[in-house]
Amino acid sequence: MGNASSMLTQYDIEEVQEHCNYLFSQQEIVSLYERFCQLDRSAKGFISEDEFLSIPEFSLNPLSKRLLRMVDGLNFKDFVAFLSTFSAKASLRQKIESVIFKVYDIDGKGKVTFKDLLEVLRDLTGSFMSEEQREQVLSKVLEEAGYTKDCSFSVEDFIQIIDHPGLKMEVEVPID
Repeated sequence: MGNASSMLTQYDIEEVQEHCNYLFSQQEIVSLYERFCQLDRSAKGFISEDEFLSIPEFSLNPLSKRLLRMVDGLNFKDFVAFLSTFSAKASLRQKIESVIFKVYDIDGKGKVTFKDLLEVLRDLTGSFMSEEQREQVLSKVLEEAGYTKDCSFSVEDFIQIIDHPGLKMEVEVPID
């Protein structure tokens, strides 16, 4: 695949499909490649932090700083693998392990603490809630789920907590 301005071959498409566990069709991969090339303005073969922030939906996301840790410097293959997490074909486990848990696991140690949850809630609520209100809300939510603020959560805990039928974390890839 080399240079972002080069053409995508059938072999490249199949390689990317395999890399993302066949969660995108060949046509979707071609569409994603076109979008990747638009974002990779300097045609260096990867998307920088500034280029990601040029996506309005991304830059407006209150968690964009956390997501940037996962996406800065992605080449096309890894860009598709990251996006495949949001595919309708991806399992809830894949979504939680690949993205959700990493957003909350601020220090990358494999555990999410009350402090981590509070920091993400702070990012999401901004000045709309006081620190005291955030702590109260989070403590109440944890209590209702059977946890205390002294608990720490593993990926498996997250899967148990988040796994309910109404949750939908999907994106659709527009095909021209």
